[in-house]
Amino acid sequence: MGTLSGGMSSAVAAALVLSGSACSTGLPPAPTVTGLLPGLVELDAGTTALLQAVSPVNDRVVWISGHAGTWARSEDGGATWTSGVVRGADTLQFRDLYALDARRAWLLSAGTGDVSRIYYTEDGGETWTEQFRNGNSRAFYDCLAFWDERNGLALSDGADGRFPLLATRDGKTWTLLPEPARPAARPGEGAFAASGTCLVTVGDSHAWFGTGAAAEGRARVIRTNDRGRSWLAIETPIPSGPAAGIATVAFRDRHHGVALGGDLARPDSFTDNVAVTEDGGSSWTVGARPPFPGAIYGAAYEPETDRPALVAVGPRGAAVSWDDAQSWSLIDTRAYWSVGIARGGRAWLVGPSGRIHRFDIPPGPR
Repeated sequence: MGTLSGGMSSAVAAALVLSGSACSTGLPPAPTVTGLLPGLVELDAGTTALLQAVSPVNDRVVWISGHAGTWARSEDGGATWTSGVVRGADTLQFRDLYALDARRAWLLSAGTGDVSRIYYTEDGGETWTEQFRNGNSRAFYDCLAFWDERNGLALSDGADGRFPLLATRDGKTWTLLPEPARPAARPGEGAFAASGTCLVTVGDSHAWFGTGAAAEGRARVIRTNDRGRSWLAIETPIPSGPAAGIATVAFRDRHHGVALGGDLARPDSFTDNVAVTEDGGSSWTVGARPPFPGAIYGAAYEPETDRPALVAVGPRGAAVSWDDAQSWSLIDTRAYWSVGIARGGRAWLVGPSGRIHRFDIPPGPR
């Protein structure tokens, strides 16, 4: 949905670290003032566009994308960048992307009708091939995710009572899943095209996506264990509403994951906007509130490690957790839309006005 594309105030007054479990009602626990974590490095890719997606390949190769048809790629950890605008797509908002390496990547533009498109490059962005253009005037594609270089999914808001989902089995062609494989959508229910992280894959067959904006009920996480052939929807503790729900999901394995979001209408409030699962999404409990107010737009786990860090970002800040969202430490109070983390703990945070920060996550408490 388009509600997470605009700007919000980017600062909160204090640098805080919040520890402990969140309360399900009432005010949040009083935070402890300890200062920001060190280590943010500001980078410049030569763009002032709002950046909404990031896809690290490793600690040196990373791709980003955003509004005005913008993409950028670095192969040296962010010291230098190659950037550009997709030809004929300078009005599109590339709110998601997925990179395989320094040459191959997909971009997804979000929007209603034929504004939703998927592009692919295999020459490092020198040329782009349009692989999909949405022909359903009621669909609005929000995000995509891949299991490998051939198999992936792309997700739309609910349309005609179901969630349209595209699948690719060759990395080139995209086909709408048959109606029985499209999960039922509640009235008004959709996904938030905030950070390219509303849909996530793990392993070779599991995927989850988060929902919001339904007028009734709680925000849901909808999962598949068979590459989208069947789906199961589970309610979370996160409230849903016209501007509320889950904006991002992250899983460190098939069992442990988080769903995060909040209410855009309450940018200065601390709310129960984090849910945690230990059973693959069959059940969810409330996690700790991060130490910045307002909604969370993006989140990611550090991959391929026994004790992964989890980073969450939003218009009011960024924070890291080393214990599956049971406690948080504040990274920054500036606005971010998305985050990606490479193996080894190098994180990339992106946001408005071309903002790119690199953050080498320090070791967590043992």
